[in-house]
Amino acid sequence: MDKKVVICMANGVEEIEALTVVDILRRSRIDITIAAVGGNKTIASSHGIVLNCDTLVENINWNDVYMLVLPGGMPGTLNLDKDPTVNNAIDVLSKKGNPIAAICAAPSILGKRGLLEGHKACCFPGFEEELKGAEVIMDKKVVVDGNFITAPGMGCSVDFGLAILEYMQGTEAKDEMAKRIEFGTRN
Repeated sequence: MDKKVVICMANGVEEIEALTVVDILRRSRIDITIAAVGGNKTIASSHGIVLNCDTLVENINWNDVYMLVLPGGMPGTLNLDKDPTVNNAIDVLSKKGNPIAAICAAPSILGKRGLLEGHKACCFPGFEEELKGAEVIMDKKVVVDGNFITAPGMGCSVDFGLAILEYMQGTEAKDEMAKRIEFGTRN
């Protein structure tokens, strides 16, 4: 089975956090599907940018998904958190021990469910209390612990995307992509 990745986007998503991951993974030829929450394949980002998604979350067979990515943004995170299909996807993947990546406020979705208990994780400042039972690390751009990848916000989006790539294809693939996109190569 190819390692299929699904990124869920809802109205109010932080577009840079979401699209940076999509771009990096597609450049790496990783199968990533953009799944819309809310019954419409067209959503509006937190900054009013209209995004056309590949499909609806309801159309995904979550048993065939390797990794779930949850971008932040407001009210995007709240819209993801209240969606029953997203919650089912989290249940399916976490029970199998599959990786789940979340950035900005979205790690709070995992934290409220107790999934980060005993793991290191980070989030957007102000959401630390939502990471129940986690060892909260707020001085890193990305925290990878077990099957969870978390990042604090939009400014860490490239680091987050590269961490996901590294998780899936290794350090060499991550380093090669960073060089290809001129990330960290100049002062």
